Amino acid sequence: MNEVVPTHCDVVIVGGGHNGLTAAAYLAQAGLSVVVLERLEEWGGAAVSAESFPGVEARLSRYSYLVSLLPQRIIDDLGLDITLAKRRYSSFTPVPGTSEGLLIDNHDADATAASFGALGASNDSEGWDSFYSRTQVLAEVMFPGVTDPLITRSEAKALLASREGGSEIWEDFIERPVGGVIESTFTNDVVRGVVLTDGLIGTFAPNHDENLDANKCFLYHVIGGGTGDWDVPVGGMGAVSGAILHAARSAGATLIGGAEVTAVSEDHAATFLRNGAKHTIQARYVLVNASPEELGRLQGRSVHDRAEGAQVKVNMVLTRLPRLADPTVTPEQAFGGTFHINETWSQLAKAHDDAAQLKIPTPLPCEIYCHSLTDSSILSPELAEQGVHTLTVFGLHVPHRLTAAYEPDVLRATLQQAVIDSLNSVLAEPIEDLLLRDAHGNPCIETKTTSDLENALKLPGGNIFHGPLAWPFVEDDEDLGTPAKRWGVATHTDKILLCGSGARRGGAVSGIAGHNAAMAVLEMEGS
Repeated sequence: MNEVVPTHCDVVIVGGGHNGLTAAAYLAQAGLSVVVLERLEEWGGAAVSAESFPGVEARLSRYSYLVSLLPQRIIDDLGLDITLAKRRYSSFTPVPGTSEGLLIDNHDADATAASFGALGASNDSEGWDSFYSRTQVLAEVMFPGVTDPLITRSEAKALLASREGGSEIWEDFIERPVGGVIESTFTNDVVRGVVLTDGLIGTFAPNHDENLDANKCFLYHVIGGGTGDWDVPVGGMGAVSGAILHAARSAGATLIGGAEVTAVSEDHAATFLRNGAKHTIQARYVLVNASPEELGRLQGRSVHDRAEGAQVKVNMVLTRLPRLADPTVTPEQAFGGTFHINETWSQLAKAHDDAAQLKIPTPLPCEIYCHSLTDSSILSPELAEQGVHTLTVFGLHVPHRLTAAYEPDVLRATLQQAVIDSLNSVLAEPIEDLLLRDAHGNPCIETKTTSDLENALKLPGGNIFHGPLAWPFVEDDEDLGTPAKRWGVATHTDKILLCGSGARRGGAVSGIAGHNAAMAVLEMEGS
């Protein structure tokens, strides 16, 4: 029996990623009729878990991996049954060419200070504490407002200025290139690099970025939850999107998978293909959980400035954690937080210059996350008992422009080898020897390039933020005269709103854009 596809509703949502589902849950709870159209048969977009390797029962967070920016307000409002686990260690960073490293232990300040001292960076230990006490103030002031209507630059500045040292914090993190602040605060090459990486995740920018793109990226990486902590989603990222999916279904939203939207009209109609048949749903509002570039295509508008991602992601399953070149640090310590590899200040500068010349950086700056150390529930009991672990490697300074210089398969293979080589430079044994084999005897390793993200998820240029990041405030002269503009979700067309990462304050697994688009609709409904 064929499923009946509705022809009319209050709100149609294009895209069933976690933001689209968040918006659907809020709006359906408010009593509106909501239809969500998802191109794939799987829900959650980039926030999904998957058994990537045949016969291996390990559910990897395939694209996104940690959670920081999901507000407690959304968890409470939607009754989300999710658990976010803290990590004992903040980070470990080997010193290139040595058997030493910097270990930041969240639970042992003395051990952390001793680690700084062993590198001859005792002064930077004090600077570290001071620097992050200042970002803590930034987080406490900036994060609570991400689920409120936008405020102006002057209002945001005044809020921060009300805190001790707030005016200087505003100047250093909002007005000045953050790289300059880092360079003037710290002296050690390793320490400087570790701090800078938060400004470079998915963002292709030099150490001194006059455009302040690195500042915006850095800001969102240090304000999450009012603390800047990045936590492990228990059960994998699919558990987060799954909880939001459950909330949307329970609220009464209609969810239609395998529905590829082909057009969004000015009068709020969405046309899509499903099972070879063409359908159109007429709505009063359209929310788009896709990039602004994709919305332009659906509306027949040309897009001139393409977004550009700047990363490669490699997932692995290992028979055990590898031994380190540094004998004083255990694998559990090194992989218990963020493992930074070849991300010193000078290495990051060189890597950016190499990539700008269309060369794959050597060595490739990488950071690693081991989900299974904090949360073994993503593994079958048998794999967990065997000591198997998952690794996610995120390579920096890999801009989408490299696709112009390499064939897709060649680029993927070359980047995968660059990641392996970077890893092996700080290990006491080759990582290849530890890769688990799948049911077909193949090593458990997969690599996702910017092209792969563009093809699989329609992220323009593989950009994980859907486009350039924006400040969580607007300029003083910006028009906030409509609900859509006040909530940062406006498009070229009234009542067609962005509800994905391309909205203001979008990006990461947060649900913020979905919440804010829903609030804009409800405000319009009440006006």
